[in-house]
Amino acid sequence: MLRGFNRLFALMATALPAGTALAEDKAPERWGVNMPRGVTEVAQTTYDLHMLIFWICVAIGVLVFSVMFYSMWRHRKSKGYKAAQFHESTAVELVWTIIPTIILILMAIPATKTLYDIYDTEEADLDIMITGYQWKWKYDYLGSDVSFFSNLSTPRAQIDNQLPKTSNYLLEVDEPVVVPVGKKVRFLITANDVIHAWWVPDLAVKKDAIPGFVNEAWTRIEEPGIYRGQCAELCGKDHGFMPIVVKAVPQTEYDQWLEKRATEAAKMRELTEKTFTFDELFARGKEVYNRNCAACHQVNGQGVPPTFPAIAGSSVATGPMKAHLGIVVHGSEKNPAMQAFGPQLSEADIAAVITYQRNAFGNDMGDTVQPIDILNFKNNQQ
Repeated sequence: MLRGFNRLFALMATALPAGTALAEDKAPERWGVNMPRGVTEVAQTTYDLHMLIFWICVAIGVLVFSVMFYSMWRHRKSKGYKAAQFHESTAVELVWTIIPTIILILMAIPATKTLYDIYDTEEADLDIMITGYQWKWKYDYLGSDVSFFSNLSTPRAQIDNQLPKTSNYLLEVDEPVVVPVGKKVRFLITANDVIHAWWVPDLAVKKDAIPGFVNEAWTRIEEPGIYRGQCAELCGKDHGFMPIVVKAVPQTEYDQWLEKRATEAAKMRELTEKTFTFDELFARGKEVYNRNCAACHQVNGQGVPPTFPAIAGSSVATGPMKAHLGIVVHGSEKNPAMQAFGPQLSEADIAAVITYQRNAFGNDMGDTVQPIDILNFKNNQQ
């Protein structure tokens, strides 16, 4: 019973530390009644301020209720006391106005300083643009060619209860955000479709991602580690499947990672001019489909009609190629749930997934699409 009460109280807490971990080998704390202390200076200052205000409120509550209960007991009717009759007391009204005002002013001083630190995003060493999509995150390292999507990597078998769930269930991704320790990192947060919220409790960062608007936040992590979070704004049916993983590494390791990602980006651009075999496109397309399309259209291509139509036997996957290219690249005006994958996937990945859709699930169209076809289609549509 006590355990159940603790869980209920945790859900009611205003700052539930859901899915946080200070290092890879530490399991996330899923049920807690207090906010985490965090690993950054701002996070720790926020925690200290929270505890200071909490104990001030506790002291006020104890004092007020003690006086109230004592007065009720000491002056009870059974001892012959009678209620005093008076209309007002100027002295009492001054006391209960002045004292709370002084308390609020004293509380506002550290709160104002903390808020100033939270919103001070100037003089950052690194800028990262974060864009929320249904249901994944895109990270652009401004000033470089590094840009990638971060998707949930928890195996589908765990989600379907076919395998035991691990300690980082629904809090693991295929591509974490990598940042250098000891550097001020500014996050520019927006969204492509609906409102999301980028939340990493241990970093004391929680900002709404709003389409057409850019919010700012920042962090400076002093110790290497892996810190986990998740979308904190209900954003659709797979809201619970878009986690966040931030990996803080030493500067030298970060430089090596950044160089590697830049090289990979250059190679990806080169793939646009490559001609793939059907088997290569089909195999690559299956991976792209399972990572980006299966959440809505299902692994077997049957979809969830009418919102998410089936790929198997669909008029799009078995119809004219141009219409198929258009709906994958630009999305669907008739069905907003169908995203535009042109800005999200490379030409090679789009070519592969369209080839897969036209030849999987019994469609058997026999045709292929090459990356250069996708590039030409995009250029002709501009």
